[in-house]
Amino acid sequence: MQAEASTFPTGLSLAEAQARIASVAVDHAVGDESIALESTLGRVLAEDIFAPFDVPGFANSAMDGYALRGADLDANGETRLRLIGAILAGGSEAPRVEPGTCVRITTGAPLPRGADTVAMKEDTRVDGADVVIGPGTQPGANARPAGEDYRAGDHALNAGTVLTPAQLGAIASFGRGRVVVARRPRAVLLTTGDELVAPGNTLGFGQIHDSNRYSLGALLEQHGVELLRHERLRDDPPALRAALVRAANDADIVVTSGGVSAGEADYLPGLLAEIGRVHLWKVRIKPGMPFLFGGIGRALVFSLPGNPVSGVATFLAFVRPALATMTRQRAGAAKLRARLTQAVRKTHSRTEFLRVALACDESGTLHATPLRKQGSGQLRGAAEADALIVLPEAAQEYAAGAVVEVLPLPGWA
Repeated sequence: MQAEASTFPTGLSLAEAQARIASVAVDHAVGDESIALESTLGRVLAEDIFAPFDVPGFANSAMDGYALRGADLDANGETRLRLIGAILAGGSEAPRVEPGTCVRITTGAPLPRGADTVAMKEDTRVDGADVVIGPGTQPGANARPAGEDYRAGDHALNAGTVLTPAQLGAIASFGRGRVVVARRPRAVLLTTGDELVAPGNTLGFGQIHDSNRYSLGALLEQHGVELLRHERLRDDPPALRAALVRAANDADIVVTSGGVSAGEADYLPGLLAEIGRVHLWKVRIKPGMPFLFGGIGRALVFSLPGNPVSGVATFLAFVRPALATMTRQRAGAAKLRARLTQAVRKTHSRTEFLRVALACDESGTLHATPLRKQGSGQLRGAAEADALIVLPEAAQEYAAGAVVEVLPLPGWA
C-alpha cells in the first residue's frame, strides 16, 4: 500500500517542515491542571506567578553575630557594646536595641527593633557582659531588608516556563501548595518491523533487538510525555491500521518507528493517508529523510524512520519542538554554537545532523569533535555523542574552527 506523494507536500526543507508542524501543533494544545507543587518539577507552568507579599517578609540577619545600631560603630577602632539578649531564626521577641547595646542573632533571625546592622561573629569577641566589635564593620552590614528577594506584586514567573528546582523554591516561598501546569501530552509508541525482537529474547536469522522502543520511549518521557503504552508490530497492514486507530483514540500524539520510506513493506504513508491525513512526507535532511507527519482524529502522528540515529535526529528536530508548542512553552534559550575541531566535508545538498563530542576549553569556547561512526544505523555514534551539529543545505567544506549550530542530546551537561 503505497502513498501518492502528489497528494501532500514532500521534500520540504528542515525549516519548512518545522514551520508546518508548528502551525498544526498550535491547534492541538493540551489542557491545564492544578497539581501539588512537589509534583511540578519539569512541568510547564500554565499561569503567571506573582509574589503575594514581600519575601522575606521582615528584615533579617545574613550572618550569625550581633545585631546593633550602625550609628554606634567606631569608624576608626573597636566598638564595645553591652549584650542585652538574643534572638534565633524563627524567634519573634527580642529586647529593643538601644544606643550602646547589642543582641546576639543567628542567620535568618528577624532584626530586633532599633537594629540596622549585624557584626559577624568572627569579627567580635565577648568580654564579660560586653561584646567587642573589631574595626571594619560598616553600618547596614549583613542586614537583609524585607522584600529583598521579591516585593509584593512582583511578576516572578511567566506562563510557559519549564519549572526548575530553584523556581519551585521561589513558588514555595510564596506559600503556594498547588500550581496550574500544562497537562502532560499522552503518547503511544509503535515500533514496526518483522525483524524486531524484544531484548531478552534470542535472535533468529535476520532479526535485531528492538532498540528504538527504549531510545524513543525514553526521549518521550524525558520531554514530559506520559507514555501510555508501547506496541511492537509486524509489517502487516491490517494490524498496523488497527494499532494506529487504537493509539489515536487514546493519545494526543502517536509516534511510530519504521515503515515510512518507499519500500515494499513501508505501509505507513499509505495507511495514514487512508485513515487520517498527511501534512508532509520526506524532508531534505540526513539522516531522517523519510520522516512522515500527519494526524488521525485529534491525535498528531509522527512517523520516524526505523534507523536508530534517524529516529533520534527526527525526534529532536520535529517531535521535541511540537511538544513544546502543544504545552505552550516559552521560546527556549538562544541557539548553542561550537567550533569544529577538525575539517568536515559535506558532499550533498540536504541539511545534515552529525554526532559530536563536546568540550569547553579554558577560554570558554565550546568545541565539537565529530565521532567516527556516523551511519544512521549505528547506535554507538549516538550513544557516545553529546550532541548533534546541524550543517545547513548545500555541499560545503567546513574548516577546523568553523562555527556550527549544536543540538545538545538530553543528559548533556
